[in-house]
Amino acid sequence: MENIRIQTSQNVDIEYELASIGDRILATLLDYVFFVAYFLILLLINTYTKGFMVKNVAMIVIWMLPVLLYDLVCEASLQGRSFGKIIMKIKVVKVDGTPASFGAYLLRWLLRIIDTRLLSGGVALIAILINGKGQRVGDMAAGTTVIKLKHRVSINDTILNKPIPEYQLVFQEVSKLTDNDIAIIKEVMLVSLRTNNTEAIDKLAKKTKAIMNISSNLPDTEFLATVVQDYSFYNFDR
Repeated sequence: MENIRIQTSQNVDIEYELASIGDRILATLLDYVFFVAYFLILLLINTYTKGFMVKNVAMIVIWMLPVLLYDLVCEASLQGRSFGKIIMKIKVVKVDGTPASFGAYLLRWLLRIIDTRLLSGGVALIAILINGKGQRVGDMAAGTTVIKLKHRVSINDTILNKPIPEYQLVFQEVSKLTDNDIAIIKEVMLVSLRTNNTEAIDKLAKKTKAIMNISSNLPDTEFLATVVQDYSFYNFDR
């Protein structure tokens, strides 16, 4: 499976697994299931109102808007995911590591007509296969791609870990870190340990020590894990 290297806001490069074409197609099909459910509800409403919706052009336009704007609204409000993408555990991200803006989502949405309508999606398929970064035409224009996500189910996969009873704070300087810093530390550790990328962990540990203005003899992985636990202890009840 192809990977893509993305630089975080802490200037640490980490590799993500690109969503496969199959993942993206299944996500789209799942989105269509929601469309079908939506239209069935509209059909019931139309039957109940004795055809009022069909007779009223304005109502037809209004009720079609959620379908037309579905991808744009979902990705902009659900951090690069539609409901189908959530189920498939994939999401849209910027390839340069910066947060995807509304403009990027808008550009993907506008070019979806070219990607998915021409040649029945053939344009998107060809672009993804040739590009090498999992990008359809809309992604290339917006500087985005689609990656796989880890399935998050426990509190240990959120920003704050569950505090350990009688835990003793090791680094008081964690007060200098932010939620975003901790989220990046956890994400980089997760991906780097999975891919055995010790260079990324070393770079992240040095960057974290610089932000906290401390030194430590702990191994990099143990240091970062301690920082995450300290931050959780420091902020969990605040």
